[in-house]
Amino acid sequence: MKFAICNETFQDWPFDRAFEFARQCGYTGLEIAPFTIDKSAYNISAARRAEVRRQAEAAGLQVIGLHWLLAFTEGYYLTTPDADVRRRTSEYLAELARLCRDLGGHLMVLGSPKQRNLLPGVTHDQAVEYAAGVLQAACPALEQCGVTLAVEPLGPAEGDFLLTADAGAELVRRVSSPQVRLHLDVKAMSSEGEPIEAIIRRHAGMLEHFHANDANQRGPGMGQVDFVPILRALRDTGYDGWVSVEVFDYTPGVETLARDSIEYLKRCWEHL
Repeated sequence: MKFAICNETFQDWPFDRAFEFARQCGYTGLEIAPFTIDKSAYNISAARRAEVRRQAEAAGLQVIGLHWLLAFTEGYYLTTPDADVRRRTSEYLAELARLCRDLGGHLMVLGSPKQRNLLPGVTHDQAVEYAAGVLQAACPALEQCGVTLAVEPLGPAEGDFLLTADAGAELVRRVSSPQVRLHLDVKAMSSEGEPIEAIIRRHAGMLEHFHANDANQRGPGMGQVDFVPILRALRDTGYDGWVSVEVFDYTPGVETLARDSIEYLKRCWEHL
């Protein structure tokens, strides 16, 4: 199993220090939130992209991709009836694909609930249609850059669109492109009222990426979620991608979150 960590976990740490500590903890992959470099991908120069990639490689980490794709941006929305906004959103996703490629990554996790929640008068079916069109328009750039976009279902605490893995899978099927697949997140799946391992097994055929966290928004092993059956389901279904630690509650502190999360995941893996 390959373990990565999301770089915003390190908050205001300089990249060099953060990447080195991640490698010391045992991570080999790095998932980057674009806003930690600049709030707009358009503002990230070729030189800066190359620098971040060198920093990760110098620490012995592989940049696997991006997440929080639309966080802190303005003017982009997946499910709006405004065709011009949807066009600009597709174009921005294409620029993110180029950023991902330049950093050495190959996947982008599309969560960003604030840019996809249902607007007044828009039904869920209409929203799926709008979102599918945005993603389809970005597919040529994704293919050109060798990047796969992974649609991330999120729980009701985050929004009101794509609240289940089944709903995320529906959007993936609607797009109908090998460049668009499914992402699963433990915290989000914890809200579904179904064993997480069952959700994993049902959607294994389109699973591209996986986030490890607890329902309490901290790292794996810091709450009530048992990761042994989760990792077993990933193993049994032949998942060979990354498991990335993503947290939202930083109260335990950066070092504790990074170190304890991977140590717990490794212990669970050893028990399989």
